[in-house]
Amino acid sequence: MPTLSTAYIVIVKSARSSFFKEGRGVYHIVAILTIAVWGTTFVSTKVLIQNGLSPTEIFTYRFLLAWVAIWFFASKKLFADSLRDEMLMAAVGFTGGSLYFIAENTALETTLASNVSLLVCTAPIWTALLSRIFYPREKVGKGLWAGTFIALAGAALVIFNGSFVLELNPVGDILSIVAAVSWAVYSIVMRKLSGRYSTMFITRKVFFWGLVTLLPFLLLPGATYNPVALAIPAVWGNLLFLGLVASFACFAIWNKVMKEIGVVASSNYIYLNPVFTMMAAAMVLGERITWVAIVGLVLIAGGLYFTGRK
Repeated sequence: MPTLSTAYIVIVKSARSSFFKEGRGVYHIVAILTIAVWGTTFVSTKVLIQNGLSPTEIFTYRFLLAWVAIWFFASKKLFADSLRDEMLMAAVGFTGGSLYFIAENTALETTLASNVSLLVCTAPIWTALLSRIFYPREKVGKGLWAGTFIALAGAALVIFNGSFVLELNPVGDILSIVAAVSWAVYSIVMRKLSGRYSTMFITRKVFFWGLVTLLPFLLLPGATYNPVALAIPAVWGNLLFLGLVASFACFAIWNKVMKEIGVVASSNYIYLNPVFTMMAAAMVLGERITWVAIVGLVLIAGGLYFTGRK
C-alpha cells in the first residue's frame, strides 16, 4: 500500500529528473510552494464563512489588504502605456480577481466542496486549450495532454478521499467551471502583459481592477457585509493571511513563475491544490486521509512528471 513518504519520493524524483535539467528548477519549486499556500486558503475561507462573512466580503478585505501592501514595493506608475494595455490589466483583474473568487466562493455555498474542487482543477485543461487557440504555432503534444489527464485523475482521487459523493447542482457546478475558465483566461492574458511590464506593476493592477470590477457583484442578494465580525481574532487573523500572504505575496510570485516557465506548465501545478487542501484539513479540521487519496497523490506526481518532460 502506498504511503505519504512514497508519494513524496515520487514528487522529488520527478522534479529532479524533468525540471532541473532546464535550469529553471527554482521556479518549479516556488510554484509548488505557492500552490501549497493557496491549498490552505479553502480552510481559511471556510473559517471566515462560519463566522458570518459573505464571499463578496471576504474578497473585498482580501484584495484591499493586498492592494495597500503592494504599494510599498511596486512602481508608483499609475497607468499602463496604452489604453489597450490598461484594458488588458482590467481583464486580468476581473478574470483572476473578482470573477474567479466570487464564482468559486459562491459555488462552495451552493454545491458540494468536492464538486467545486474537481471542476476548478480543470483550469489547466482550459489553459492548454486557450493557449492552443491563441498561440497556434506552439504545439501541445500528446505527452503533455496525457500527463494533464493523469494528474486530473489523481486530483479526483484526492478530492473524494475514499468517499465518492457526486451530486449534480447546475448552478454551483456551472459557477465552478466559470471559475476554472476565468483562471485560464487570466493566465493567457498575463502572458501578453508579462513581457512588457514588471511583475509587481501587473500584480498591483490585478488587485486594483479586481476591486473595481467587484462593484457590479455588490448588487447581488448575497453581497452582505458584517464589520462586527472583524473584532473576532480568528476572522482578522485569517483575513491577514489571505490578504498579505495568499494574495499579495503569492500573486506576485505566481505571475513571475508564469513568466519564467510558461502558462501551461505553471497551470498544471494547480492539480496539487487539493493535495495541500487535504493536508491542511487533516491538520486543522482533523479530516481523515485514506489510501485512495495517497494513490491520487502518486498519480498527480506522475502526471506532473509527464508534463515536465513534454
